[in-house]
Amino acid sequence: MNHPVRRSVHRPALVTALALACSVALTSCTAGPAAGPGRATTSPASADPASRPDLKPFYGQRLRWTDCDTEGYACARLTVPRDYDDPGNGETFVLPVARAEAGKPDRRIGSLVYNPGGPGAAGVQSLEEGMDEAFGRAARDRFDIVAFDPRGVGASVPALTCTASDDEAEGEEEGEEATEPPASEGVAPLHPRTEEERTAADEGARAAAEDCERHSGGLLRHVGTQDAARDLDVLRAALGERELTYLGWSYGTSLGTAYAELFPRRVRAMVLDGAIDPSLDWSQRVLSQSAGFRRSVDDYADHCAEVAGDSCPADSPDAIRALIERLYTRAEREPLPVSEDSSYAEYGGMDATAVLDAVSMAMYTPEDQWEPLSRALAAADAGDATELGALDEEEPAPTEEDPAPEDTGDGAEEESGDEDAAATEDLTPVDNEGAALTAVNCLDVPHPRDLDAYWDALPRAEKAAGVYGTAGVTAELTCRGWPSGDRTPHRVDADGVVPVLVVGTTGDPSTPYEEAVSLADQFPGGMLLTYEGMGHTAYGRGDACVTEKVDAYLVGLKPVRPGATC
Repeated sequence: MNHPVRRSVHRPALVTALALACSVALTSCTAGPAAGPGRATTSPASADPASRPDLKPFYGQRLRWTDCDTEGYACARLTVPRDYDDPGNGETFVLPVARAEAGKPDRRIGSLVYNPGGPGAAGVQSLEEGMDEAFGRAARDRFDIVAFDPRGVGASVPALTCTASDDEAEGEEEGEEATEPPASEGVAPLHPRTEEERTAADEGARAAAEDCERHSGGLLRHVGTQDAARDLDVLRAALGERELTYLGWSYGTSLGTAYAELFPRRVRAMVLDGAIDPSLDWSQRVLSQSAGFRRSVDDYADHCAEVAGDSCPADSPDAIRALIERLYTRAEREPLPVSEDSSYAEYGGMDATAVLDAVSMAMYTPEDQWEPLSRALAAADAGDATELGALDEEEPAPTEEDPAPEDTGDGAEEESGDEDAAATEDLTPVDNEGAALTAVNCLDVPHPRDLDAYWDALPRAEKAAGVYGTAGVTAELTCRGWPSGDRTPHRVDADGVVPVLVVGTTGDPSTPYEEAVSLADQFPGGMLLTYEGMGHTAYGRGDACVTEKVDAYLVGLKPVRPGATC
């Protein structure tokens, strides 16, 4: 795909698109780049986190590149410690890495590493699907565009999963004591009000968390953004780069922020597009994002005729809003009917959460999704929700039920990409974005254990964002019993980092513009580039002004002036 990843994962009546996806996607040594504009000269406040001798085997790696399955890309593997507190215990992650070489190798600056979003988006798969084309020509000419699968994600070894393999499921069916958690009866409402509805929502969330613990319990404490940011620095070293040039979309802004806080003096240039504000707690994040989706759906109603033309499902903005609300109401009473070959058929149709998912996800790229959304809404209103259910369906990546053993060796080898090891490890991409999204969000952001805290948040969420807010709060229930990380909401602490460029889209549904303003203000010398438009993120979606300014910063370290707008 040619834009930051906007993939939706079908999680009926439990985890919605409003779960913080803020989603929706790495060669040879180079001389160290010139210092960026405005680099501070003071010493870091703390010791270099990578200076420990027990990390030397990992930092000593060099990537061994081979041809990817997709022509035109090179692939390698990177080994990182499972637990940075005990890196020598023999437990590791092996992370796939891929690169598209610079178009003008004689003028190559170095590697430009990116994260396409998620959390849970597989970087290597996104690159092989053409993500390098999202970068401007100037950036592609001067940098190798590099992607990797974060720990636990995609073809990482091991990879997260919250579902049983075919063999495990067959064994559970045959076993007398192994039973699946009871399924909740009825249709899950977007705003659980009664005791029965709230009990069902809590039980469903608890069952989902237990599934993840059952199948990936040993990994859940090791897939947070802090550890992924440390992996990113190991990758920087393996690429032979003294400093990191990085671009993160959506969740990738969280990864970039964490890196800048851990390694402020290792940043050459950093672009954060579709920003997530780290100072917000769980409920503030839900309210911010759900309000963004509600505004975007209003934008869809107001501007449908301009973007989708005759495909609009009604002849006025008010009529479009009424149609969407009508579908939500009907789907709360009874699932909307779909054809037998729809992925929703096994659930009896699309419930209200699934309908809200489909509508919300279509807000990410109006230029691509509003026209098919419009046709699907009209068909659903006429009695067939099959098209609506198909909006977020993608061809699933080939998977292996057991992609790798839990452990991958006794530590990092001096050379990454050993052929013998490659022969015994299957790095086929695994479609585990839903599991990773939940795991990372729950670990990164502290959530209350007290169930009443979620119900107390519902009135505020309803006032701020209607059903988008209440559905968002309910989706967070899965995190109630999750393992806790050590991160807490905080303002950015990255003294000594170069001026970071934050890009914010005024009509962004998933990462509202206000969070970009806040994040740019929190970085020392932070710069804000405003894109006046609709949809999720800005760079790579075709606006020449955004491309020119971002590329000028990435290539020539040209600062963006205060108040810059495209």
